[in-house]
Amino acid sequence: MTVPTDRRRGLLALLGAGSLAVLPRAGRAQAWPSRPIRLIVGFAPGGGTDIVARTMGPRLGELLGTQVVVENRAGASGMIGADLVAKSAPDGYTLLMGHANSNVIAPNVMSRVPYDPASDFSPIHYIGHVPNVLAIHPSVGARSVDELVALARSKPGVLTYASSGVGSSQHLAGALFTRLTGTQITHIPYKGSGQAVGDLLAGQVSMNFDTLPPVLPHIQAGRLRALAISTATRLAQLPEVPTFQEAGIRGFDVTNWYSVMGPKGLPRELVLRIADATRRSLDDPAVRGKLEPQGLIYTGPRNPEEFAAFIRAELTKYAAMVKDLGVRAD
Repeated sequence: MTVPTDRRRGLLALLGAGSLAVLPRAGRAQAWPSRPIRLIVGFAPGGGTDIVARTMGPRLGELLGTQVVVENRAGASGMIGADLVAKSAPDGYTLLMGHANSNVIAPNVMSRVPYDPASDFSPIHYIGHVPNVLAIHPSVGARSVDELVALARSKPGVLTYASSGVGSSQHLAGALFTRLTGTQITHIPYKGSGQAVGDLLAGQVSMNFDTLPPVLPHIQAGRLRALAISTATRLAQLPEVPTFQEAGIRGFDVTNWYSVMGPKGLPRELVLRIADATRRSLDDPAVRGKLEPQGLIYTGPRNPEEFAAFIRAELTKYAAMVKDLGVRAD
């Protein structure tokens, strides 16, 4: 059948208009990223989260074809930075260095949380976890966990432990330690590990239960003394430091983990693209060569779906732990 000329022209015009309507959307998708990506760290510079972000960030940017800018938004155990990302546009230009503190622990501790940790984020890629280390200032005098416990029992409330904030993993680790040992040690919260470690080095606080990256060089230099580590076996980086179980502290189960996350509604094609670039950046020998000596352990969820399930399990785990310890904050 022959289509009349006028009708044919009308159909072509409609098709052309439809094609033009599609082109801008396709162009935008293909052009991503067209500007720098912000990687939000919810803690002050110098802590474990900041170290991981700044180590992998440049390579991640190379793989994505743009600059990845690490931006510190410290406070509330990482929740200020997490809230910024939760309320950002789901366009792939604002990402979060997800953390056990901001994404599973603090939401169970704080009475007011500005986001839903289970539904306001797009899980992208699990990076890994690091052990917590019980490190003391040499002036405390104890050379073992037993000696520290005896000292704490003789001076209830006098010894102090620093953390990266109320509701942080360090806070929970300290609360768990005092419960398991029957001691009273005063909690001193900061806005991040960098500040907490700074005051620990200055002797302003007695100890902390921080992640390995910010304290390892100071332990190796003798400026801090490590008494126990939270891994199941001893670390190659600190072969003389016993595990908590070896030190007689059983049931010490607090782990810091890091990840890349976006706001809810992030298109799946961007989730997969960022996840692939994150995996490749972590596999880069130059990046891995810097992170593994810091104690980063890569085992964990392998894709966004497994990571989402992991987060749900962690929220349940820490809800029970927080309730048991009675750790709550207004």
